[in-house]
Amino acid sequence: MRVYVDEREKGSGVPEALAELGAAVIYQRLDVGDYLVSDEVVFERKTVEDLVHSVFDGRLFDQARRLSETYPKPVIIVEGRFEKLWEKTGRAEQVRQALLAIALDHGIRVVYTRDPGDTAKVIYYTARREQVERRRPVVIHRKRRLESLREKQLYVLQSLPGVGPRLAEKLLEYFGSIEAVCNASIVELARVLGEGRAREVYRVIHAKNPGAMRRREPPRL
Repeated sequence: MRVYVDEREKGSGVPEALAELGAAVIYQRLDVGDYLVSDEVVFERKTVEDLVHSVFDGRLFDQARRLSETYPKPVIIVEGRFEKLWEKTGRAEQVRQALLAIALDHGIRVVYTRDPGDTAKVIYYTARREQVERRRPVVIHRKRRLESLREKQLYVLQSLPGVGPRLAEKLLEYFGSIEAVCNASIVELARVLGEGRAREVYRVIHAKNPGAMRRREPPRL
């Protein structure tokens, strides 16, 4: 019984717990989701803290859309004490409403677990059900093919921090091209994104890679 695990999940404790349960853990960079157990079921794992951040930076809705476009039965696992949201943030009700929205709009199942070991059990038992009982293959579905120029432009814009489908469309409509977005000032970006998100997007676009700068330096004579 195999479970394909996104490489970024190393160190979470879940892959090790899966291996202890008897699953063959195969690390691979997954385009969508964190744990793949069949051609239909994929899991996206979020700690409670990550869930909060992903709601307010827009990632959750973008991930939900991509999950539902790629697999018939996507599941989001919320790991940790969900009730602590009411202690940690005054916007806990907004998080719950966001989970309800992705369930209704994208057909996402939401499962709650206590810790990495509990998460591993949910994934393991689902893998056994899919692969052993239902004899479903494990198939890695790639991200959908982008046909139109507009789809490709929106896909690029959605790679920016905090930019989901709706904000990507607003950016493209306001600026007209990806080039114009990249050349925009923080003030201009803030008209669409708000100041905090605009500063982060501007930083990501314009930050220089020190390693790249070193490679461009002429050799010393």
